[in-house]
Amino acid sequence: MKQSELIKQMSDEELKKQLVLSQILILFAGIVLSLFLFDSQREWLFYFEWDLKDILIYGFTPGLLIVFVDMILIYSLPKKYYDDDGINDRIFSNQSILYIFSISLIVAVSEELLFRGVIQTTFGYVFASVLFALIHFRYIKKPVMLISIFFVSFFIDICLKSQETWLSQLLLILL
Repeated sequence: MKQSELIKQMSDEELKKQLVLSQILILFAGIVLSLFLFDSQREWLFYFEWDLKDILIYGFTPGLLIVFVDMILIYSLPKKYYDDDGINDRIFSNQSILYIFSISLIVAVSEELLFRGVIQTTFGYVFASVLFALIHFRYIKKPVMLISIFFVSFFIDICLKSQETWLSQLLLILL
C-alpha cells in the first residue's frame, strides 16, 4: 500500500502523533550518534554557541530569503507541484499559533540536530543534504518539492559551514 493511502486512512490525531513520534526518533538518533561520532561532548556543544549577530546574519536573513523564494514558487507554479496530498493542512489547519510554533520547533530541533549537528559535521554537507532530501521520501513523486527541499537543505548546510553555529540554523528552519 502506498504511503499516501496509509496516511489517508489515519485520523488527523494519528497523523499528528506519528509526526511527533518520528521527530522523537530523529532526536534520539541525533543524540545517540553524537555520543559515538564526536570525541567529546564539549566538541559537539561548540555548535550551540549563542551569537546574536550570527543568528541574525546566518539564521534570520537566509530564512526570510527561503520564505520569499518559496512564496514565489508557490504562487507562480501550478498548485499540483506543491501539493503534499493535504498532509500539512491536516496537521496545521485550525491550530493555535502556540501549537504551530511548538510543532515547528520540535521538527526544527530534531532534524537540525541530526542532519546539521551530527551528519553534516561528520560526513559533510553534500551527504547531509542528499540524506535530508531522501528522508522526505513522500516528495519522491513530487519533483518540485523534492528539488526544493534538497536546495533548501544545501543552502542551510552552506550557511552552517559559513559560521558553524547551529542555533542560527534553528532560527532559519523555524522561519
